[in-house]
Amino acid sequence: MAAGLPHTLPQFVPDSRQLIDVLKQKSPQEIASLMHLSDALAGLNVARYAAWRPKFTAKNSRQAVMAFNGDVYEGLQAHSLSQDSLQWAQDHVAILSGLYGVLRPLDRMQPYRLEMGTRLATDAGTTLYQFWGKRIAEYLNKRLRADTTPVVVNLASQEYFKSVDLKALNARVIECAFEDYKSGQYKIISFYAKRARGLMARYAIENRVATPHQLEGFNLEGYALHSGSSSPERLVFRRRLAEI
Repeated sequence: MAAGLPHTLPQFVPDSRQLIDVLKQKSPQEIASLMHLSDALAGLNVARYAAWRPKFTAKNSRQAVMAFNGDVYEGLQAHSLSQDSLQWAQDHVAILSGLYGVLRPLDRMQPYRLEMGTRLATDAGTTLYQFWGKRIAEYLNKRLRADTTPVVVNLASQEYFKSVDLKALNARVIECAFEDYKSGQYKIISFYAKRARGLMARYAIENRVATPHQLEGFNLEGYALHSGSSSPERLVFRRRLAEI
C-alpha cells in the first residue's frame, strides 16, 4: 500500500542533516555506548547515518507511518487504514522524532535510530531537547492556528513529549492514560499502554475525532473510560482481562 500512497517531505531536513553530521563523526563503539546498543545494532546504525541523504526518494525512504514499528504502531495498524483515513491523519496527527523533530504520517523518512532522550551533544547543548528547543511547539502552533480552541492530545511517551516546550505551545493539552488490572489493582503496564496509545490514535483517525469529548467513547480491545479517575485534562481508560 505504501508504494501507491502520496508522500510529503519532512519539515526540518536541515536540522536533521545537522544531527546526522554529528552522528557521522562517531565510531560504532561510541554509538553503542551512547545508545546502549549491541555491536551489531551500532554497526547497522552507523551505516544508516553514512547512507542518509538530504534528498528523500522512493528508494531511500518510506512514509513515516508505514516505516515505524513497535508496540504503538502495532496498535495503530496503519497499513489497514483507508486512503481517506490516512489523509485525515496527515492533517491531524504529528509524530515526534529525535532525528526529524516532528513528522506528518505521510512525510518520507530514511531509517535511523535516535531516541529523543539520547544525550547527544550539539552546538545547542548536551541533549536533543536543547537542540529542538521551541521549534516543535512552534510547528504545532502553526498547524493549530486555524482552530478557535486548539487542543493537543498527547499520546506520546514522557521522553518524547518533553520535546514540546509547553511554555511556547498555545494549546490545551489532554493526556490519555491506559490502565490494566493486575495483582488486585489497576496500573499502567508499559507494553499494553504503548499498544493502547496506538489504538487511541486509530480510533481518533477512523472516527474523525474533533473534540476531547469524542475521545471518551474509546472502546477498542476492552478499554473504557473510567470517569472517577479522569479529569478534563487527563482521561483514564481501564480494562480487566483475565489473562493479565
